[in-house]
Amino acid sequence: MEIGYWLSSEEHASNDLVRYARQAEEIGFTFVQISDHYHPWIDRQGYSPFIWAVIGGIAQATERLQLQTAVTCPIMRIHPAIIAQAAATVATMMPGRFQLGVGTGENLNEHILGEHWPPIETRQAMLKEAIEVIRLLWQGGLESYSGHYYTVENARLYTLSDEPPPILIAASGSNSAELAGRVGDGLISTGPDAELVQAFEGAGGKGKPRYGKVAVCWAESEADARRTAYEIWPLAGLSGGALNTELALPSYFEQAVEMVTEDQVAERVICEADPDRYVAAIQEFEEAGFDHVSLHQIGPNQAGFFNFYQREVSPRLQNGK
Repeated sequence: MEIGYWLSSEEHASNDLVRYARQAEEIGFTFVQISDHYHPWIDRQGYSPFIWAVIGGIAQATERLQLQTAVTCPIMRIHPAIIAQAAATVATMMPGRFQLGVGTGENLNEHILGEHWPPIETRQAMLKEAIEVIRLLWQGGLESYSGHYYTVENARLYTLSDEPPPILIAASGSNSAELAGRVGDGLISTGPDAELVQAFEGAGGKGKPRYGKVAVCWAESEADARRTAYEIWPLAGLSGGALNTELALPSYFEQAVEMVTEDQVAERVICEADPDRYVAAIQEFEEAGFDHVSLHQIGPNQAGFFNFYQREVSPRLQNGK
């Protein structure tokens, strides 16, 4: 099991994200995942930088750290031909260290150009075609593409890495997991769902990497942690699913979380400074078939979390306890 660090672009300023990535490398995290949004989920989170600029900073600030977008939506807000160029450029700046994580996106970020937000089945078909466009352009040379959703005319990427980066696909349901198994180089998910992994492997994903995520909030006291998690990430108390993909504005999410309680958030976010809780949560993903897990520290106290992880959690993981 490899342990990584989640870069929450909705919560932190651009230069801070670069700094946190460097610190994550220094204390032993092997990879980071960075969220790709146009809007934060709620206004209180406060940020949402253009992550391709941030990634350029991370490329220069780190030496060994693997980085993965988690995830980029290449179907509406940004044409897949542009994502192909952005990812190819990053791959030359971080040789062997970059992975393109993609998914079907959320209305929250993708509606901004005034296009109709399609149903999930259409978005999955668009994602499949977008991946075809990206991989075609990564072959080099002058390329054209005429598909159902995308057209590329006489395009050539001149900045390419020796080996194209892997493309991993986010999934929360069996159809997306099967798509990831068929056309992706790995799986990204947020819950320890063994059935999801089975669907992924059954569709061709066996032997490919599988990434999960654990939400935590370390603080000096459990009360402070619960309060911070509730203030910054009340979405943890929502049931998720279609709600997360269909709401169009941060203000809509703020309305949706009005009925969420602090106790509900604490049920889904580790809000206590017990390293065994962290280890148990990671082991739950391992038992479900995941081989990578990133830790998302909610709130501004990233330094306290880093110190706690290095002092209390990492030794237990290394000792297999």
